[in-house]
Amino acid sequence: MLRDITIRGLGVIDEAVLDLAPGLNVVTGETGAGKTMVVTGLGLLLGGRADSELVRTGADRTSVEGFADLEADHPALVRAAEAGADVTDGLILARSVAAQGRSRAHLGGRSVPISTLSEVGERLVAVHGQADQWRLRSAEEHRVVLDGFEPEVGRLLEDFQRRYDEHHALAAEADRLRSAARERAREADGLRVALEEIEAVDPQPGEDEELRGEDDRLSHADALRDGASRAHALLAGDDSAWDGASGGALAALGEAVSALEPWTGHDPALADLHRRLAELTYVASDLTTDVAGYLTDVEVDPGRLSWVQERRAELTRLQRKYGDTVEEVLAWSRDASRTLLTLEGDDARIEEIEARLAQLTPRLGAAGAALHDARAAAAERLGAAVTAELRRLSMPRAHLVVGVTTQAHERGLELPSGERVRYSRNGIDEVDIALAANAGAPPRTVTRAASGGELSRVMLAIEVVTHGGSSTVPTFVFDEVDAGIGGKAGVEVGARLAELAREAQVIVVTHLAQVAAYADRHLVVRKADDGQVAASGVVEVAGDERVRELARMMSGDESGAAVEHAQQLLASAQERVNEPREGT
Repeated sequence: MLRDITIRGLGVIDEAVLDLAPGLNVVTGETGAGKTMVVTGLGLLLGGRADSELVRTGADRTSVEGFADLEADHPALVRAAEAGADVTDGLILARSVAAQGRSRAHLGGRSVPISTLSEVGERLVAVHGQADQWRLRSAEEHRVVLDGFEPEVGRLLEDFQRRYDEHHALAAEADRLRSAARERAREADGLRVALEEIEAVDPQPGEDEELRGEDDRLSHADALRDGASRAHALLAGDDSAWDGASGGALAALGEAVSALEPWTGHDPALADLHRRLAELTYVASDLTTDVAGYLTDVEVDPGRLSWVQERRAELTRLQRKYGDTVEEVLAWSRDASRTLLTLEGDDARIEEIEARLAQLTPRLGAAGAALHDARAAAAERLGAAVTAELRRLSMPRAHLVVGVTTQAHERGLELPSGERVRYSRNGIDEVDIALAANAGAPPRTVTRAASGGELSRVMLAIEVVTHGGSSTVPTFVFDEVDAGIGGKAGVEVGARLAELAREAQVIVVTHLAQVAAYADRHLVVRKADDGQVAASGVVEVAGDERVRELARMMSGDESGAAVEHAQQLLASAQERVNEPREGT
């Protein structure tokens, strides 16, 4: 609910604070005191259109601030939090309009676009009046009202929406797969060609590096043999060797070991040198054997070299297309194989989806037909109930009709009857709330058939009948709801507002004492005139002060007879409010 609203510099209002209560809040005041400005200020707070002409003469700006106390999961609070507002201890809304015309909006201490303030406002307050965007402004809103009238309709709607969501998701997936079939086929063909090319070469992990080394070795085989032969001759000795030496390094090392051996017992240092020479001889001997083995293994094989180079060329062709290394080529091949399996499996997926849709579609059609029948029955009951309420609200000749129709469509949803109709997530129906304002007049869409005051009364009747259940907003504002009525009709309007106020917070601006008598909190807009400027403020009245205000509203004075009449009116209203509710 709205806890309070502070208005500054708006029209005739210098500064006014509306301290609001749960239940029915009534705003009254003399003509010209600024009651309309209260509704205008509330409209600004909820994101309505701003006009610099609203700024009070002599003020630099108009500002309106309000505080709302809401459940943590309420849509208004959730939307405000999404916009970055601080909603820890409730929600603060603020709007200002400069005299130069610039408008600013804030939510929870954060500057936001006016559109965001409006979105939050729509979830917070429903304003019903001649100049306001009220809840029956579109066919979709008409449907929401009807669906909120009876729980069974809401249950059937949820069932339809659950089936619709599943059906819609599957149909969208099938359409996507079908529309991409040609592209998918081209991609699959390309992958098959690539995989066949890789399979034909059959690269092995690390093969490219191994072949690179073998290619280098075979390309230099002659030079490698020459170098190894010379090294072997120098180690082992060869009479025909390089410099005519008759002995090699092994022979020289053997002679050096022999030269030291007789004297090793005389000097430990010399003995260590002898040992190291002996170890070097063993190493040189092993090395000589290894070099000889290398000479045996080195081949000059032009055929093998040609094959290695051709194989490397094949691998290089793959690496240009699919990866810098054989490992990357093989990884690409694995990924491509998985992708190909997915692409080839899409046809099977389409068949699976079509089989599932064949099962779901009749069930969706049956759910749509059941929802339609429930709505049609509920529409008759809603129309009758609202019509009865309108008779109590001084619209005795008015007749409300809630129409529930379908539109044929050759590619629409097939119903059990075989008929195909347009459908959406909210069912197969178009709902229109129409009003015949006078006997014999044809019903017309309610926004065109009723005046401002009548619109407010129609909406009041709807809200009373549905107990506010057709809306998630916690606060209802009625302006001009008593336009053109009085006497007993005014009493009935007050009683119906009090009835609605049992379910939600209600704020009503009225000139009728019969309505004001039902208030849980009575606020009066008072105007003072010092000869220079006019300023209005808002005060709560209770007890004798409230009785005098009711007397003024009824007769224009506070005479004894007027006060006595006001007391009787107030007592009668309170007695009616305290009557047990029907069914309790």
